[in-house]
Amino acid sequence: MTTAAQPSDPIRQYLETARTQMGRGQLREAALTLNEAQKILPGDARIFMMAGLMAEKSGNVKGAFEMLRRSVATAPGWGPGLLELALLLARQNQFAEAVEKAEEVARLEPKNPVVLAGVIDIAHRAGHADMAVRHLRRGLELVPGDVQLRRLLARDLSDLARHDEALEVWAGLIEQDPQDREALLGRVRTLIAMGTPTQAAADTGALRALLPDDPVVAYYDALARGETPRHQPVELNRALFDGMAEVYDQHIVRGLGYRLPKIVADRILQRYPDRHLNVLDLGCGTGLLGVCLGRLDGFLIGVEISQKMIEQAARHKVYDRFHTVDLNEALAATPEAQYEVLTALDVFIYTGDLARAVSDAHRILRPAGDFWFSCELAAEDGPDLVLQANGRYAHKRSHVARACREAGFEHVDFEELDLRREAGVPVPGILVRARKAAA
Repeated sequence: MTTAAQPSDPIRQYLETARTQMGRGQLREAALTLNEAQKILPGDARIFMMAGLMAEKSGNVKGAFEMLRRSVATAPGWGPGLLELALLLARQNQFAEAVEKAEEVARLEPKNPVVLAGVIDIAHRAGHADMAVRHLRRGLELVPGDVQLRRLLARDLSDLARHDEALEVWAGLIEQDPQDREALLGRVRTLIAMGTPTQAAADTGALRALLPDDPVVAYYDALARGETPRHQPVELNRALFDGMAEVYDQHIVRGLGYRLPKIVADRILQRYPDRHLNVLDLGCGTGLLGVCLGRLDGFLIGVEISQKMIEQAARHKVYDRFHTVDLNEALAATPEAQYEVLTALDVFIYTGDLARAVSDAHRILRPAGDFWFSCELAAEDGPDLVLQANGRYAHKRSHVARACREAGFEHVDFEELDLRREAGVPVPGILVRARKAAA
């Protein structure tokens, strides 16, 4: 059996043609090309691998697994087939086996840059920053000084709270290129995560000179000057959630024990057992609330700034439509008395000040409608709004209650609970139900 293209390789041209056809979306033509290759070398692992990639591209995930596992079984020591299986496992959120296969292929081909890139991608998808760091350091032994590998390494070190090591890598990059925007931003974020934002003033000043109109840079510059911005820029949150979309459910539900959508969906259905209601899900993310609610006899509308998160939510086929806009823009554009229920779960921890949103929520709810939302808790003896070192906002309970009263809500109920876990430690917060007066 042939596993590498040799000068006398009788199917090399077929494989290259099939790959080109797949890249163009010509799946039927690619299948015919692979059939011709199989007539020549029916037991070749490369054919099975290509068939697996084609099956995934056509939406046949089961078929993709069958073909890729057959490729690995045919040539157990062949790195490309094993790597493609590992990547498919990671794309399907089967991270335990994906990591196992990735480590196996890394041992088989320790100096292969394509393998290295795939293994690092799998580590990031699986949320294994320590694994990524190990392979990034190995990559830098192969390609000393590589800028992109160093940037990834610094970011992962910061994610692991190994901030001093991260700062060392960022400093080396900035010394090499004082206008390296990614490195400057990386060092700023690391200093903020350390709880020392004012030490980032020189870097935010350099970034303001390079990117004078960038709202994210302006936000970080305000932090470096000791200010607490009332809101985070939409661009910052969009980039964050675009990057998390494919692994968000696995990360937040299984990894962090996030259960608010299930809790709130149960409460909503207790009040509306006939499912006859309209719901506006603000910051709908990947559609976790919709999954828990199921189809309604009414409208379920999702609002989300990340198009990639909406693409994940749309796969559940429970939302009637989506709006890719900022929460406050969506509320301001909505006519009054449209919905029985509004939700904003784990939203204000990113958007910040909630007074405007609460006021608009009251306006667009129907009489006796409910607004369900959550906040992380700030200390009662401190400011109303606190921007924490992790980049999330916390709200004082008394401030939330006052905002609801001033908006006109008749009843406001608070439930203290753990919103999720972070580094194994529960994150305390509140689930709020603000009810509008009946007509």
